[in-house]
Amino acid sequence: MSNAESATSSASGARPWPRTVADALREAARVRGDNGGFSFLDPREPDKTYGWASLLDACRARTAALYSEGLRKGDRLAMVVPGAEDFVLSFLGAVLGGIVPVPMYPPVALGKVESYVKNVEHIVASSGAKALLVSKQVRPIVGSVLETGAVEKLILVESLNLAASREGSEPAVTADDLCFLQYTSGSTSAPKGVMVSHGNLSANCLGIMRSGLNANPDTDRGVSWLPLYHDMGLIGFVLAPLFDTVSVSFLPTMEFVKKPSYWLETLHRHKGTITFAPNFAYALAARRAKDSEIASWDLSRVRVLGCGAEPIQPATLRSFVERLKPSGLKGEALLPCYGMAEATLAISFAYAEGGVLGVDRVDVARFREGEAASAVEGQPSVEVVSCGRPLAAHEVAVFDDAGNQLGERQVGELAIRGPSICAGYYQREEATRAAFRDGWLFSGDKGYLANGEVYVCGRVKDMIIIHGRNYYPQDIEWVVNEVDGVRPGSAVAFACQPGDAPSEQLAIVAEWKAKEPPAEAALAALKAAIVDVVQREIGLAAWQVVLIPPGTVPKTSSGKLQRRRTKQQFEDGTLGQEAPTTESLQAKVAVTKQVARSYVSLAKNEVLSRLPDPIRGLFGRGKKAD
Repeated sequence: MSNAESATSSASGARPWPRTVADALREAARVRGDNGGFSFLDPREPDKTYGWASLLDACRARTAALYSEGLRKGDRLAMVVPGAEDFVLSFLGAVLGGIVPVPMYPPVALGKVESYVKNVEHIVASSGAKALLVSKQVRPIVGSVLETGAVEKLILVESLNLAASREGSEPAVTADDLCFLQYTSGSTSAPKGVMVSHGNLSANCLGIMRSGLNANPDTDRGVSWLPLYHDMGLIGFVLAPLFDTVSVSFLPTMEFVKKPSYWLETLHRHKGTITFAPNFAYALAARRAKDSEIASWDLSRVRVLGCGAEPIQPATLRSFVERLKPSGLKGEALLPCYGMAEATLAISFAYAEGGVLGVDRVDVARFREGEAASAVEGQPSVEVVSCGRPLAAHEVAVFDDAGNQLGERQVGELAIRGPSICAGYYQREEATRAAFRDGWLFSGDKGYLANGEVYVCGRVKDMIIIHGRNYYPQDIEWVVNEVDGVRPGSAVAFACQPGDAPSEQLAIVAEWKAKEPPAEAALAALKAAIVDVVQREIGLAAWQVVLIPPGTVPKTSSGKLQRRRTKQQFEDGTLGQEAPTTESLQAKVAVTKQVARSYVSLAKNEVLSRLPDPIRGLFGRGKKAD
């Protein structure tokens, strides 16, 4: 019997599955007390742990504090709270009170502060948030949001009144109630707020913990550095474990960025059994881990190495396992998965049975014609990673452009249906109608089914079609990223049609790796190397290759490449002009300007809040200061 199929007895197995997050929080405290819970780690401070009962009590204090600020059931609460402990307690506190959190990523790239603030303003306005909860470190950046009039007040998380009366702050919450708004990362369009209900979460968390991870709260422990403002970190390591009372250790995302081996060290130190990360993180951790560190770790307990959120490169996962073998890590732990925010989170999981990663080797020529035919010995082929079978009670199908359902090994758009599928996008009826049709969620992902398993090829909108043949941009980008001199993870491939060309041509944008701009001859050599490898490995002639400084390729908040935005910059002639993510003089000037703007807004808001209502109305919409 396989890992995925075996039944696991657990303390929570006999009890009814909670129907809401609020029920899950109360049930965890009732059933488990303080046996297990959430631990928040920081290498500079002692670990801080909340048992399940202590977690409920701390969240109830946050609920009461938010109610004392005037928030009530159904109100949206935008959140920019970088610290994991404050984020988790405030998020769950809001949900317990029926308040709808709207999590947003904190500012991380100083040079892009203007676009960051515009994104915050967009989300605050489109979500109809009544208040914006921020930390002291974020307030000077986002204070200017008050000027838009879209939000009534800013609340400092450090100033919440945790001694406020709790009376009346826990209204009844049902499975049909909206739990939170999960804004998409905006890799192909402006961020949209996915409406995630308590029922959606209950169904998806059941699928994740039982049919996906086969979790056991008595023996399993999660370890996560994933950002909590995105679905894989929030649902995968806060909400799903809460439903099944599986303990989790959270380490700061920036600590992973600075030292990837801290993630693996934490798995060793906390005896972690379950962890997830995108493809790039496995490549980075394997590259940065030292031999001496690997020899000192015991990772034999790790039974789930989940990989999702971006295209999965089989060579990356194989190399990771091979590199970490001396620590006792097993190949059986590899668990590629597929998911998306509109499906709450998870759609399918694929265990590496017998330690062998599930891949499908398909014929390249027929693949580009829309058929995933098994490769013939000696013919060009490509590996596609299996993302496994859909969660229980869920179904995945494949459709062509005309809406006809396709058969086995026919490549088309993946569509999903089941209890995890959300109702749509908040106040975006047209976008909702386009994606949610006839009971199916049309994912926007190209893929196919084989033997009941899901294979994901790439985004529909990113498909490159040249001379009538289909090419997946990530295939081109992977080979470009391997070229010496190219900054890993920076290559972007897309098709465009020059004015003097009869058909679309391939363009490639990539960042150079060097800190200083390479000499003209070195850049020419690097471009030639890129053209050569793409011709050799993909069989395509690159029409143009553009090299730009590190940190200037457009990416989403979760680090996904923004291909359409990159293409637009290419066509506009503005590539490389976006402020880099480093602390350059340009970045510091931008931050200084934004901080000044925020403090003016905060000061103005403070003055207006002290004026009588009739007078305050003469200055526009009144907004209350913290």
